[in-house]
Amino acid sequence: MHIFRDINDFLKKPNHKKIAIIDIETTDIKTEGCIIEIGIVELDLMTGETRILFDSLVKEPLFGDIHRNSWIFFNSDLKFEDVVNAPGLDHVKDEIQEILNQYSLTAYNNAFDFGFMESRGFTIKKDIPDIMAVAKEACKIMYAKGGYKNPRMQEAWDNLFPNTNYREAHRAVDDAIHEAEILFEMYKRGEYKIEP
Repeated sequence: MHIFRDINDFLKKPNHKKIAIIDIETTDIKTEGCIIEIGIVELDLMTGETRILFDSLVKEPLFGDIHRNSWIFFNSDLKFEDVVNAPGLDHVKDEIQEILNQYSLTAYNNAFDFGFMESRGFTIKKDIPDIMAVAKEACKIMYAKGGYKNPRMQEAWDNLFPNTNYREAHRAVDDAIHEAEILFEMYKRGEYKIEP
């Protein structure tokens, strides 16, 4: 087993320089809902810099009037009409899969984002930790009855960056960028670990 002297030694290894974070917006928390937006950002673990790899509204064939009153349209600046005119998910599927093939990928709640994406036929490498699972231990936010809770993204942000006034936008790429910042902060602290 190789032990790195410090984080800089670790980061010089080519496999660990850049990873990707995905965030999706949907009409429902169950995979029967529709994906309506996908954001994927690259995170450079050496610098903490992010780069947008994919940012688009998408429309699935079943999207329609039944989704007009979905939670997302009342809790973000997304509008139903924006999705009506979005490119079909099938039209951007190959582009997205090509990105997924190139990166170790994570999300803030892999079960949700990966579950939706895999139910649509995407293949995802599962070789790095879920951001939310690590934030549970890093933030140590207690349930009233005891035990640490899985913090919502906003709770993790407020815990790790208490002097900012950021509010979660519930827009895919903006959320992915901030989730990357959460990951990087935990990574710098030695709490988010990626095996060599």
